[in-house]
Amino acid sequence: MGTLETIRSRPLLLLVAGAKGAIGSTLALAGCMMQRQPELISPYLTTADLWGDATDAQPVHMAGWDRNPMAMTEALASHRVVPETLWAGDREPLNAIPVAAAPNNGLSVSAQIDQLLRDIDGFRQISPDAQPVMVNLLPACMECALPHGDNGDNMTGGRFPDLAYARAAIRAGIPVVNFTPNDLGDGDLLATAAKKGIPLVGRDGKTGQTYFKVVLASAFKARHLRVDGWYSLNILGNADGRNLMDPDCARGKLANKTNLLDEILGYPVGEAYGEGAHKVHIDYYPPRGDAKEAWDVIDIKGLFGLPMSIRVNLQGRDSILAAPMALDLARWVVLLQAAGRGGAVPELGFYFKKPEGETPAATWEDQLRDLKALAAYCRQQLAS
Repeated sequence: MGTLETIRSRPLLLLVAGAKGAIGSTLALAGCMMQRQPELISPYLTTADLWGDATDAQPVHMAGWDRNPMAMTEALASHRVVPETLWAGDREPLNAIPVAAAPNNGLSVSAQIDQLLRDIDGFRQISPDAQPVMVNLLPACMECALPHGDNGDNMTGGRFPDLAYARAAIRAGIPVVNFTPNDLGDGDLLATAAKKGIPLVGRDGKTGQTYFKVVLASAFKARHLRVDGWYSLNILGNADGRNLMDPDCARGKLANKTNLLDEILGYPVGEAYGEGAHKVHIDYYPPRGDAKEAWDVIDIKGLFGLPMSIRVNLQGRDSILAAPMALDLARWVVLLQAAGRGGAVPELGFYFKKPEGETPAATWEDQLRDLKALAAYCRQQLAS
């Protein structure tokens, strides 16, 4: 069990699937800089305020898997997320991060799990005092479901690229953060995680446009302004943007971004027209790189049904928005595991487009309320 102070004093060990991607390499740098310049990291973590210590600089170690053979600093340079002037002083610890080769997709899920468990054992030996967390940052993939009654262990991992990582983590007693839009594909896995007291949270991190959409939609609902239509365009030039040009890979993410609006408002946007009027598009535009841009056109109606319109332009940085959320969630699941909470945690819906678990809160204020209540629950459990 332990106390909150004990848990926060122990290092985290982030086991990252997709360690050298844009978000993974940014997360690696954030972990290194927590030791050297925590003032550049800690103030941007929601857990700092929720846990009552805004200056907390919990040590963060990282290991993981990737298919890319280049050094971590080469990956950072290639993604062009963070200027070299910010990470040049951490070159040595960044390149020392142990990253194993990702399992071959041609192997069965069962064989992949065996390989991952061996890797996890090795990573734990390198950082024996750390608290491990599996963080899934793999690319969006096509949606698919396991055949009824099949646990998928004998199927090739190429169809279920995330499944082996999640199962290996749960077997090793390690909590899981599924930051991707990918469905882990196995409903029994959540039940197993709950029974073992291991949190498995996700999915699809709510980083930029969708976060502000939730905030604005919640405000419209509270003010009784009717949303008549909402058009969203995302321009993204990194590997994630390129991958989402595949309709099969984008389908799940677009559904996650679209469905939540009706859930917040309590009515289908566009019902006056007899068809949906919430449109979401993602375009790959190489010049933007990781500096994604989001455009929203929002049509609302007020008194007498008279129309009004709002324009929102977000110029964000995809990995800069995502990495602190992944770190926040890693800290959350370690705390929850110590407090005896396993399985899905819908109270963490603040962070996700499609949170796992029953009846997650839809509006921003309810999500924030649940988050604060969850922090209070953990403090109470750890104090008893």
